Formats: sequence, structure tokens, C-alpha cells
Amino acid sequence: MEPRNPNWKARCAESFDDQGVMATFGVTPTSLNPGRVTLEFPFSADLIQQHGFIHAGVITTVLDSACGYAAFTLMDAAAEVLTVEFKSNFLAPAQGQHFRCEGEVIKSGRTLMVTQGRAIAVNNGVETLISTMQATMMVVTYKAGVTR
Repeated sequence: MEPRNPNWKARCAESFDDQGVMATFGVTPTSLNPGRVTLEFPFSADLIQQHGFIHAGVITTVLDSACGYAAFTLMDAAAEVLTVEFKSNFLAPAQGQHFRCEGEVIKSGRTLMVTQGRAIAVNNGVETLISTMQATMMVVTYKAGVTR
């Protein structure tokens, strides 16, 4: 997959830094490649649900960002990314010392990009697939005079 913007990496990093929710969750990008993004975050008791697992909404939010940024790496310089839809399946409780969310573009179109995501919990070196996602991302181009 080829990026349509030669400055894609810096643009993705700048956009990611604008997401307050990722900072709140302690998420950092650990791998940024054309069509593939990996985000990671540590366990935090502030992110758990009533059973002590990381809340499904947190996992879904980070997976959505991983898939969105995977798509964004391939977009041209005038484009922004927005999620159109996603489906998430939870396969195991989100328990571990840290979590890795991977997003990958499956089909890169002019207007829509289909992506897949995987969330992995890491506990004492053991990796467990805890969630999968299929998401569709939209390429949005703002017109002159229109602000975001």
C-alpha cells in the first residue's frame, strides 16, 4: 500500500497528538507504517469496569483509532478520516499489564477504506487476543472556507 501524501508520517503523528482521549487513556503509537498502525497502552485502574477488566468501550475506542490511523496513513494531504461504521467482537476479558491494538487497511478506496483491527492483552509475556474489529473509514475533504 502506498501513501498518497509524502508527509503522511508527520501528519499522522500531529493528528494523533490532537486526540485528548488517547492521552487520557495513556495510548501511544508504537508502529506507524503505510496501511498499518499499532497503538499501545498500559493497564490503568481508571479504565476498568465492575469486574476489573479494561472496559469494552476503552478497547473499542483504541481499536477504532488504530483502524482510523491505518486508513489515514494512505490518504492524500487534503483528506481527513472519519469512522463510518464498525463491528467489534470480544473474545476474552481485557485483563493484562498492557494492551496492543493493531489496525490494518484491507481495501483502500477513494472515498471509503475497509480496515480490520485486533486488540491483544499482554500479561506476564503471554499474549491473548481479546477483541477484533472490522471498520469502514471515510475519506473527508474539507472545502475552502469550511472549518473542521
